[in-house]
Amino acid sequence: MPTPEQCFIPFETTTTHIALPKRFTFPFYYQAHPLCELAAAQLQDHLQTQTDWQHDFGVDGTSQAATGKMFGVLVVENMQGELGYLSAFSGKIADQNLLPGFVPPVFDMLAQDSFFRDELAEITAINTQVSAAQKNHQITLLTSERDALNQQAEVELEALRQTMIESRAKRKQKRADAEQTLNEQALNELKAQLGKQSVAEKNQQKHLKHHWQGRIETVQQQLDALTQALSDLKSKRAALSNALQNKLFAQYRFLNIQGEEKSLLEIFKDTNTPTPPAGAGECAAPKLLHFAFKHALKPICMAEFWWGISPKSEVRKHKKYYPSCQSKCQPILGHMLEEIELDDNPLLKNPAEGKEIDILYQDEAIVVVNKPAEFLSVPGKTIQDSVYYRLQQQFKDAEGPLVIHRLDMSTSGILVFALTKRANKSLQKQFITRTVEKRYVALVEGKLDQDSGYITLPLRGDLDDRPRQMVCNQHGKPAETKWELIECKQGRSKVYLYPKTGRTHQLRVHCAHMLGLNMPIVGDDLYGTKADRLHLHAESLAFDHPYSKERMKFKVDAKF
Repeated sequence: MPTPEQCFIPFETTTTHIALPKRFTFPFYYQAHPLCELAAAQLQDHLQTQTDWQHDFGVDGTSQAATGKMFGVLVVENMQGELGYLSAFSGKIADQNLLPGFVPPVFDMLAQDSFFRDELAEITAINTQVSAAQKNHQITLLTSERDALNQQAEVELEALRQTMIESRAKRKQKRADAEQTLNEQALNELKAQLGKQSVAEKNQQKHLKHHWQGRIETVQQQLDALTQALSDLKSKRAALSNALQNKLFAQYRFLNIQGEEKSLLEIFKDTNTPTPPAGAGECAAPKLLHFAFKHALKPICMAEFWWGISPKSEVRKHKKYYPSCQSKCQPILGHMLEEIELDDNPLLKNPAEGKEIDILYQDEAIVVVNKPAEFLSVPGKTIQDSVYYRLQQQFKDAEGPLVIHRLDMSTSGILVFALTKRANKSLQKQFITRTVEKRYVALVEGKLDQDSGYITLPLRGDLDDRPRQMVCNQHGKPAETKWELIECKQGRSKVYLYPKTGRTHQLRVHCAHMLGLNMPIVGDDLYGTKADRLHLHAESLAFDHPYSKERMKFKVDAKF
């Protein structure tokens, strides 16, 4: 395993002019410290010039095999008081998890003496058997034969049933006629004869059922023998996979600054997902901090950046900084950063403090407001203050305010609220039937070479990194945006955006994604680069008044 001396990388330029941060980086929302920017630039230069290994990141092209990666830098101070940095990458690169100059994984599952190789080989062998069993032509033939027999049996039994119904009706009629013409002895003899006919038909039905059941069971037994073997293989595979997974989780043990060590199983057991998600512990940040604590290197600040082509499902920009992910890293880093003084979590601060909302229009049915940027539309998990809360205080005697639609906290612009249930029902119907006209204005990073277009990228929440959204053709909800270019100025484009649907972060993702405009909105701290504000504004809104049905139009110009 690499030593601290091999992983501790001194700065190539002087850093005496850069003040050390007073507190460590809050990893889930930050701006990269100048020391991290210096370390990242040095690492990026190394990635471009090194020849020890090869990996197609897609930096210079878009080959099908290209895959970008998340890298991390952790600025540290060694025992001699020297300042330098550690570097790490998430997952594997060039089919390896251990490369020169990078900190090692917390647990090296690919090591020659690792149990992982042998146990994975056993699971792989079972996978091969499962694939072979699933392709067994005999299973297909037997299944078809059984289904054909079932169908034929059903046809013949139904035909016999109809015959029995007709015979029963005839016998009933014979008994009725005989009761009118025959004496008692002759009538009893006829009834006995008809009864024997009924018993004979029931026996015939019974024998026919047994005949088909026997034929079907013979085929089914042959089929069961084959499918049971397949089921046993799958059960064995699942048991081995689960055992290997838990064994791995137990091997991933993370230190904190106090020297306390916890496995993934211990870290996640009291969370909403007691089973750690796949890939937990393989991200750059936990690797960096674990190595620093293990070798008595003092953490100063940390940052993670994307290198290479973006995944098709996510928005990742080359060289841009990103926070640590929520589902995998938050529980791990919560343990690792105990007793370390962190930068304040800005998500716990009330962004609306000191701000006012402008009421554009109000009557007995509705209230229309202009929401400032960085102001919640409705209460959040930790912050109650919002447009909805402010209106609640102002319209205490109304049935509402009732929420019709929302804007992202960072987006400014026009919102309408209903003050009565009747108004709410009307407005909701207008939004559902898409008769409401909405226009946004945005400033995006880059110069557009077309005047207009449509973006249709289906969206769903990123389960590993909420509240981020991702493009997903399989499970995403349809999302459509029309755009029109207003002007290009100083390398940026001002555009009108017309969302046909209203998915979470729709406009932000459609602008930033490589298959959309491929230009993030200026100031987008989730899908681009943080600035003074998110340059996205809900400029105009038009709808029918819920009572008078008069068409109402509101417009507020963007202040950027």
